[in-house]
Amino acid sequence: MGFWRSRKDRRLKKEKEDPAFFKGIQYILSNDQDHAIEEFTKSVKVNSDTIETYVALGNLYRSKGDIDRAIRIRQSIMLRPNVDEPIRLRALYDLGLDYRKGGFLNRALKTFLEVAHKDPGNLENLQEIERIYEELRDWEKAYNIRQRIAKWMREDQGHILAHHLVEAGKVYQEQGDYHRAKSAYNKALSAHKACVDAYLHLGDLYFGREEYKKAFAIWKKIFDVAPEFLFLCYNRLERACSRMENLKPIGDFLKECVDKRPDAFGHMALARYFHAEKDGAAALAETEKALDLNPSLWEARRFKGRLLLDEGRSEEALAEYERLLDLLTLPFLSFQCERCGFEPKELLWQCPQCRYWDSIRPVDNRRKQTVAIQSGAPDPVAVNGDPHP
Repeated sequence: MGFWRSRKDRRLKKEKEDPAFFKGIQYILSNDQDHAIEEFTKSVKVNSDTIETYVALGNLYRSKGDIDRAIRIRQSIMLRPNVDEPIRLRALYDLGLDYRKGGFLNRALKTFLEVAHKDPGNLENLQEIERIYEELRDWEKAYNIRQRIAKWMREDQGHILAHHLVEAGKVYQEQGDYHRAKSAYNKALSAHKACVDAYLHLGDLYFGREEYKKAFAIWKKIFDVAPEFLFLCYNRLERACSRMENLKPIGDFLKECVDKRPDAFGHMALARYFHAEKDGAAALAETEKALDLNPSLWEARRFKGRLLLDEGRSEEALAEYERLLDLLTLPFLSFQCERCGFEPKELLWQCPQCRYWDSIRPVDNRRKQTVAIQSGAPDPVAVNGDPHP
């Protein structure tokens, strides 16, 4: 609508000469695409020189999935000899959107790159290029484009740059390139010191090379920068317990975690630590604390039953397993995007719906269940599996 927004005199004149065009606009505003196309087609027959009408028609055809017609309209606009350069560039950008909607990613990327060469400050265009590179898993190029976006926006984009670097590091790690992976993770932490994913995978890198003390030291840092994501460390620390000779540093750290920020997952990690240290009574006590904080945590019920069996308390263990069966339909751990409300079944660092990074957070299932009961809504769908990406 920007084409006619700044042309008041011409717009008023056009309204008298071409009522079909403005009827088309009214249909767009009422979300009636079919009638809008019908009116714009009438408008084109009255005056085939009107760029605004062709732009509107192209957008409508794209939204309806008629990509071939949309592409032909963009190409016809760009071939006109007397079209202003800003209009030509916009048509080129729209052509890229058409290609993208049609699934022609390579054509779309080539078109957006051409726009970027002619109009380097077009943020919309740069964001489309970045998105395609992300989908193609070309993280280095996505990182470079985000740097350009940050330059033009003059805003701190460190958390997004960090995620691009971490994703690149994961690719290097899969390829067995230890040094480049390590460099990418460290660079990510330099870009954004609170990048949880960088700490997790840098620790994993050390762990895979049997450098357990370094891995433990890296994972510990999450407690300082993002304690709400500590649950991602606990299963890693449990694996470290099976490899490290001196478990006392892990035990001390877990005790500090539950003292300063008590949560069910922390108490369960501490319970497993005590179990590894052959202290069944302490393990059982920590499991009870976990269940006090989250009675629906079925993993805690299962572990408690195991501890009771180890102590020969078979009847109590049986009762605990019966409770466990009742809990298997309750949510284990849920996540939700703070921006668009999307609820993935696992923790993702980028929302697949709104494309924002770091917008997905853990959800308090106990609160959700209370709200559901009060509102009469059905229980949320259970989320099964390992909550630790």
